[in-house]
Amino acid sequence: MKVGIFADTHDHLDNIRRAVKMFNDLEVECVLFAGDLVSTFAVPPLRQLNCKIYGCFGDNEGNKTGLLGGFKVIGEIQDAPAQYTLSDGTRVVVVHMERQFAEFNEEFDIAIYGHTHRPNVKRDDQGRLFINPGETSGWTFNNPTIAVLETTTQKVEILPIDMSQPLPSWEEDRRERAKMNSGNDKMN
Repeated sequence: MKVGIFADTHDHLDNIRRAVKMFNDLEVECVLFAGDLVSTFAVPPLRQLNCKIYGCFGDNEGNKTGLLGGFKVIGEIQDAPAQYTLSDGTRVVVVHMERQFAEFNEEFDIAIYGHTHRPNVKRDDQGRLFINPGETSGWTFNNPTIAVLETTTQKVEILPIDMSQPLPSWEEDRRERAKMNSGNDKMN
């Protein structure tokens, strides 16, 4: 199963849109998010994902109630540690800060975390995989990244987000999607 992973968007709407496009182009089957989306206005770009998103709150979320409401349409978000069993049976735990694993005693196969804004892939002494996808925002280190995991092989790729190409404005993009959808409605 191919899984997209990201964290620490910190309201960088263009990079959220770029990450969504990358996940859709890679045809991931679900996306895991390790916190710090920050504002509710960062949710609408996630509606363009072609799959569900599952995640946890970070330490900078401004409106948890609003984020919970926004995520109802696209997936699920919980307080950390957030546990999910993927459709292939892989047991995942998602936290924002690595220290949130300290008192977590449930069984899991793969752990996702963020907060440091630096990508990292490692295994613990029990052989479990820990993945930090780095920062999607690029605000801190100017190196925005996402990760892609293949659960059957547990192969992880850290992928840079290409910021060299300008994006259409959110409004232009929204209008184009509306035009495409209205054309599809006329065909049906």
